[in-house]
Amino acid sequence: MGTILIIEDHEDINLMLAEALKDAGYQVKSLFTGADGLTEIKNTRYDLILLDIMLPFLSGDELLKEIRGISETPVIIISAKDKVGTKIDLLKLGADDYITKPFDLGEVVARVESNLRRSQQQQKIQFRYKDLSLDDQTKRVTVNESEIDLTAKEYMILELLLKHHGKVFTKANLYETLWPDDDAGDEQTVKTHVSNLRSKLKKANPAIEYIETVWGLGYRLYKE
Repeated sequence: MGTILIIEDHEDINLMLAEALKDAGYQVKSLFTGADGLTEIKNTRYDLILLDIMLPFLSGDELLKEIRGISETPVIIISAKDKVGTKIDLLKLGADDYITKPFDLGEVVARVESNLRRSQQQQKIQFRYKDLSLDDQTKRVTVNESEIDLTAKEYMILELLLKHHGKVFTKANLYETLWPDDDAGDEQTVKTHVSNLRSKLKKANPAIEYIETVWGLGYRLYKE
């Protein structure tokens, strides 16, 4: 059903959450410090994270900032802090949900299911790379939340690169895929469209390079 990481320093609460989620069919790993949590997140992918705020060595809010710098994994905060301002601050930092202690285990499982369902629906239609996002349903492309205007061919080139992250597309690959019925053109057409696409992305964010030329082969997204 999914993999859940629990980062909670109170052993009884941690194990109680783990048991409830295992009974619901999830694979669960329990950790008890923020530092261990950060190491685990950097090395292993999880479908959702349950995160306490009051953690030793690295606080939950600092860990949340670190998580959002490297991952879009849904994070549910579980905390005894019930002030509205605290909840708002953490949601602004990137938390997806907030549950106040003491809690009902049935509600926790239901919130986990809801957040996983929403995340899976978003993953079906959105492709992300650095600060670039492509919505496969609305055909919108944004860089740092600002929409950029692409031609149909530019969009299709970017879509291929995002959907096949890491794959190198030769000019011939792209031409045969995007211009299947046109025998009159050549690979220079692809080069021109890639150049125009790069220019638009660079204008949107000059600090980031998105498309890499692999000399003698073709194009791919820059390796991160």
